[in-house]
Amino acid sequence: MAAPTDAPATPPAAPRTGVPGASGATGASGPGAAPVLRPHAEEAFADELAALAACDDRPRPERWLLSPWAVATYLLGGELPDGTVVSPKYVGPRRVVEVAVATLATDRALLLLGVPGTAKTWVSEHLAAAVSGDSTLLVQGTAGTPEEAVRYGWNYARLLADGPGRDALVPSPVMRAMAEGKVARIEELTRMPADVQDSLITVLSEKTLPVPELGGETRAVRGFNLVATANDRDRGVNELSGALRRRFNTVVLPLPASVEDEVDIVTRRVRALGRSLDLPEPPRGAEEIRRVVTVFRELRDGVTADGRSRVRSPTGTLSTAEAISVVTAGIALAAHFGDGVLRAADVAAGIRGAVVRDPVSDPVVWQEYLEGVVRERDGWKDFYRACREVG
Repeated sequence: MAAPTDAPATPPAAPRTGVPGASGATGASGPGAAPVLRPHAEEAFADELAALAACDDRPRPERWLLSPWAVATYLLGGELPDGTVVSPKYVGPRRVVEVAVATLATDRALLLLGVPGTAKTWVSEHLAAAVSGDSTLLVQGTAGTPEEAVRYGWNYARLLADGPGRDALVPSPVMRAMAEGKVARIEELTRMPADVQDSLITVLSEKTLPVPELGGETRAVRGFNLVATANDRDRGVNELSGALRRRFNTVVLPLPASVEDEVDIVTRRVRALGRSLDLPEPPRGAEEIRRVVTVFRELRDGVTADGRSRVRSPTGTLSTAEAISVVTAGIALAAHFGDGVLRAADVAAGIRGAVVRDPVSDPVVWQEYLEGVVRERDGWKDFYRACREVG
């Protein structure tokens, strides 16, 4: 609840099952309920969060469900004293995760910065799930995001009937997080208009959200913080003002450091997506995953894996997330239109679609790479033929 008595009331959230203290609607409940396509992190990993909470005897910031150590363990993975294995949610430098978690334990907001596909959204969701047990207090930034999505809005039917009042107020996810002492998330902060971005300045500096129409305010209670994500590669990006940027602690999420790390990330995510989509895990296919990752890394870096040849890079980002999408689509092809084994032909079309975004320059880059690199690589003849067949 808000600290002052004249602050607008925030409607209580419905309890969520699976994680103590969480709020929001469950993906499915009751007999016969339809399973959701993608459960929230606190639902999908409820067992791991419960096991961490049970063995976590370290100091916890107020209203945190886990200690900072346990939050980092949840993201990075590990084995608990009771034998429970916590799966890694993020594969990357440990220090990056530790700095991000430590930031949330202070009064500084956290900005996760990186090129597309570096797991910014994934990390922010799991941070909110581990800290607050609720990753749904989310504002999705777009070019059309209004200020009401960050501050508050009004139920206009009630507003016209009764005039301005607490019952007519519609709190934003940020306002709810402030009142409940939880972590709010803002995705693609730099896609929001500059004036909407700057509406966060008072929230982050004064920890209060004025409601002048009611002569009150909502003050943040302990436990509140904000995680935002942003990238500066895509078109349509609005630079953060200096005043707003100073109110964030920025953590840059790097691209996977090695082929092995990226293959591991892609394999884990493809398996998870496959289970949610009821796709069979192919008995073989690791070789194709490594090929997809290798192609993406070489075109992204502009040099072959052995460092001997320079290649031109296409206009796209060729992120890890796109590699996951290509492999998942390939598994679907193999499962429904093949023999269930992931082969070069199943990923060829997806790779070309990911590489060729600009219809003028990218086809030339792709053909040069096929003829100059793939054609001459030992053991890649089937991959070369499959890619040639799709153009």
